[in-house]
Amino acid sequence: MTNPKVDLTNAIYHDDDAAREHLETLLWPDGPVCPRCGVFGDRITKLMGKSTRPGVYKCKDCRKPFSVTVGTAMERSKIPLCKWVMAAQLMASSKKGMSALQLHRMIGTTYETAWFLFHRLRECATNPKRGPIGGDNKVVEADETYIGGKAKNVHRGKPIPKKAAVVSLIERGGEVRSFHVTNVNSKTLRPILVKNASRKSYLMTDDS
Repeated sequence: MTNPKVDLTNAIYHDDDAAREHLETLLWPDGPVCPRCGVFGDRITKLMGKSTRPGVYKCKDCRKPFSVTVGTAMERSKIPLCKWVMAAQLMASSKKGMSALQLHRMIGTTYETAWFLFHRLRECATNPKRGPIGGDNKVVEADETYIGGKAKNVHRGKPIPKKAAVVSLIERGGEVRSFHVTNVNSKTLRPILVKNASRKSYLMTDDS
């Protein structure tokens, strides 16, 4: 389900120039900034030549050309910018999450393109500097589940696929982190707990 307030007829979802200008407004609210040396203002020149593609700037300090996509997941991508913007909006406004298959149907690309966008955008949403969850007087719950189809739905004569094990750490009233593991045992769970849960937390688990 997507946010009903999102107007998918907006040009930013269908026109690359509109999408680029939209991204420039978001990433450069005070004007273009060189992604390599960080200068801005009168040290940046917009290239206007007939052979230059729209949205290219040049830094007078490092003398390198750049655009709004340089240094982002969109850099050197052949996927239209408007598809990137639409995919990001749909994923961000989906209350219950979205699969790559659903994204493929909604943005009108091949499944392979939607899968690529899906994983790139999910990776972008991860904070590389995030610390462990929990802390003083906080409770972190750990539990596991198994995801996969039911045996009764498998065609006769075909092997029953093994279900995937997923372990989740839930901070009460806070963040949830989920991890796919090959097996649910101390060898696979200990590194996850040590890295993602504060030692100052109260840890609650089931019998297993």
